Amino acid sequence: MDPDELLARMREVCLALPEATEKISHGSPSWFVRRMFASWVPYHHGDEHLAIWVAAPDGAQQDMVDAEPARFFVPPYVGHRGWLGMRLDVEPGGPDWDEVRGVVTDAYRCVAPKRLVAQLDPTA
Repeated sequence: MDPDELLARMREVCLALPEATEKISHGSPSWFVRRMFASWVPYHHGDEHLAIWVAAPDGAQQDMVDAEPARFFVPPYVGHRGWLGMRLDVEPGGPDWDEVRGVVTDAYRCVAPKRLVAQLDPTA
């Protein structure tokens, strides 16, 4: 999948969340809801992959990296805080966008105010 197409899809996923905004942070498009919850990190310092780095719930980082190390990784700089890296270009035909949406939504839930998280599931 073309990098521009991947980025466009990431924007759709991230900006569909309540009050999410996009800004450039550390030279890359990143998404915020008060604080950053996801960042587009293509070919970081010569890495061969297009990836996103996202906030992750407690324990999720290690579980996902252990389960699928070809797709998930501990990102530099933010990995020690539990953030998760997800490679978007390892699956033929592109990533599973339902899975990407789930990972991004979990990241959003980690940093968004409770009133905005409540909008994700108004029946809860």
